[in-house]
Amino acid sequence: MVKKLLHTRYRVSDLDKTIHFYSQVLGLEEVRRSQSGRGSELVFFKAPGSEELIEICKFEGSGPVLVGPDLTHLAFEVEDMDAFAKHSAALGYPLSDGPHKASSGSVIAFVDAPEGYEIELIQHAP
Repeated sequence: MVKKLLHTRYRVSDLDKTIHFYSQVLGLEEVRRSQSGRGSELVFFKAPGSEELIEICKFEGSGPVLVGPDLTHLAFEVEDMDAFAKHSAALGYPLSDGPHKASSGSVIAFVDAPEGYEIELIQHAP
């Protein structure tokens, strides 16, 4: 039986562009870099207030990265959706959907990360 979720991996082709997105656009903390036994370049990120890590992996031996539509996404809580939207757009990543108000009063939007991975943003209702 498992004890807890440790990390989620996303494979990418452009490691530098992806590192910039996760650190500068989302504001995640890079916690470590390493190389796997098979030669994958790995960079791990952590969101404030979270234990789980996001592993960004570049391994050219697996061929091109093909991200299917609506296959997977990461969801992050934001304090101020408008401020996030302005910040991300200024860095070249405008919201791809939303913001929309949910029946709960929360505000939800999406931004596309490099490689086509979707990031969900949630501003909880006051």
